Amino acid sequence: MKKIIIADDEHKILMSLEYSFKKSGYDVYIARDGTEVLDFLKSMVPDVILLDIMMPNLDGYSTLELIKKDEKLKQTKVIFLSAKNNPRDIEKGLEMGADAYITKPYSIKKLIQQIEEMF
Repeated sequence: MKKIIIADDEHKILMSLEYSFKKSGYDVYIARDGTEVLDFLKSMVPDVILLDIMMPNLDGYSTLELIKKDEKLKQTKVIFLSAKNNPRDIEKGLEMGADAYITKPYSIKKLIQQIEEMF
């Protein structure tokens, strides 16, 4: 079973994504900011990390920087899922090493399909 960490500070988004990914056969872990993502990464290596950019404590960009420094996470796919839809934000996210950048609003069905295609 594939493991996914979903990081977002919006409760409704977390709940709908958690439900949809569990239904699609994923082991789902929920984080409300980047520090919670890093806590999970101390004890596991997920297949995918869905990262919002604008989160409290540690934002998505900073979280991605720390993920990219960790040798054991080389195979982990990191996808930004953000309301920041400015082309410069998208470019920055991809240049930093994100595997994809998806803007809100999005289709959960298409999101899951896109992730499946990465594997």
